[in-house]
Amino acid sequence: MIGMRTAYKCRAYPDSEQAAQLGRTFGCVRLVWNKTLDQRHRVYHTEGKKTSYTETDAALSEWKRTSELAFLSEVSSVPLQQTLRHQHTAYQNFFAGRAKYPRFKSRTGRQSAHYTRSAFKLRDRSLTLAKQTTPLNFVWSWDAETLRDLNPTMVVVSREPDGRWYVTFAVDTDDPEPSASTGESIGIDLGVKDFAVLSTGETIANPQHMDRKARNLARYQRMMARKQRGSNNRRKAKRKVARAHRKVRHARQDFLHRTTTNLVRRADVIAIEDLNVAGMTSSARGTVESTGRNVGAKAGLNRAVLDAALGEFRRQLEYKTTRAGKTLVVVDRWYPSSKTCSACGHLLSNLKLSVRAWSCPDCGTRHHRDHNAAKNIRAAGQAVAGP
Repeated sequence: MIGMRTAYKCRAYPDSEQAAQLGRTFGCVRLVWNKTLDQRHRVYHTEGKKTSYTETDAALSEWKRTSELAFLSEVSSVPLQQTLRHQHTAYQNFFAGRAKYPRFKSRTGRQSAHYTRSAFKLRDRSLTLAKQTTPLNFVWSWDAETLRDLNPTMVVVSREPDGRWYVTFAVDTDDPEPSASTGESIGIDLGVKDFAVLSTGETIANPQHMDRKARNLARYQRMMARKQRGSNNRRKAKRKVARAHRKVRHARQDFLHRTTTNLVRRADVIAIEDLNVAGMTSSARGTVESTGRNVGAKAGLNRAVLDAALGEFRRQLEYKTTRAGKTLVVVDRWYPSSKTCSACGHLLSNLKLSVRAWSCPDCGTRHHRDHNAAKNIRAAGQAVAGP
């Protein structure tokens, strides 16, 4: 039974002709998205009507018949249709309160095109896309048997701002077998100074990816700022900035994947606090804007929260625990985990953030603030998960 979708992302190396053809496809995808989004926005705000997918599909057919947009017929129609479907889904998610309002696509950002089964051919480890006559060269990092048996439902070709090309194979697979039980449960107190403190007493240091690359990134940004807009030198400098961001992004993802995979392998029940990451960053920005004081510290806190990627950490834990048959418990964010004694349950009336260790006035147990919080989060998680 089909249970989940898996993606294999590989580096791609198109030749000059393929790169030019894919570049035209990206441009058409971007144009269809932006033009459709503009029309949807105008109709909704002038007439109060929502635009259906059928209406956008009919509009695309009309555009292809005009002399100004006849070039849309020169690329595969499948990525254009997929663009309309993605935008329709984006609007549904927005009106349901699950996502922000869709934004216009920029030519300087990440470009992508989605090909369904009718628009690509994968045979004998060779991938050929619609409107192309030669196979697209890509590097496969997994075992050859996996590629041989691969039956993707969709192929996504993308180009990052730094010029790197990727191809992603989306595959529907059966639900994996649950991982072996370990009998262990772990509570996690997330933070910025230390990325995480576990109920076992272990501390996972914050790698501070952005800080380690900040000097080079700032230098590349200054170089780009000095270049004339629209010049080749500015485009080269912009790619250097994009490469620096890519290195930070990949290092962060590698750290998060290693950390979450290790935790899921170790424990049957994992408990974390329901942190409001968006609120943490917006409050830092709001304090700066309203008071104008301590700008450097608040901006630094905002940057540190975003660099830690606590929301992505939770997302990875959610799907990895589900896939492994483990349990993830998200404890209420208002639970006083830091100021509750994990030994006797005594609740302090107040505990300042600057206090990193305290002694329980009832039982006298000495607590490290974050370790105590992690133990309380673990106990709350066990209570929800049950025996």
